Amino acid sequence: MKTKLIAFMGILSLVFSCKTYTIPVDSFREQMTKSGSEKLRNVEINNPINVIKNIKYEANNIKSIIVTDKNGDKVKLENSPKLEMRVTRKNGKKYILLFDTVIVINDTLKGARSRLIQNLTREIPLTDIEKIEIQDSGKVYKYQ
Repeated sequence: MKTKLIAFMGILSLVFSCKTYTIPVDSFREQMTKSGSEKLRNVEINNPINVIKNIKYEANNIKSIIVTDKNGDKVKLENSPKLEMRVTRKNGKKYILLFDTVIVINDTLKGARSRLIQNLTREIPLTDIEKIEIQDSGKVYKYQ
């Protein structure tokens, strides 16, 4: 009984510890193009599943992004491998991308859906996007 309670409390804290922010598409486009995010850099992060081998991939150069929290306040989020991005298209379809892999080229958002299978990418025209949310997933990823 005690073990079930501890497990439930752990899951509950994970669910409520993830903060979600929004950003208007125009603001996202402006911040991403000003930052030179299309220039990728090689990074390496810890692999929480396998502590021996780190994960290597290409990430954008953005240092931080200004978003809005649920109270309408502006918040500066530092780029990190823990950030995930939810994109809602005008047709209602939702996609999840890894924020540090997202770039904007020619009014098209490009990003990775997985770090382990790096060929899983998605391209979405910015004109098709209705809503962008950025979430601090709380995962234990860190740049090495």
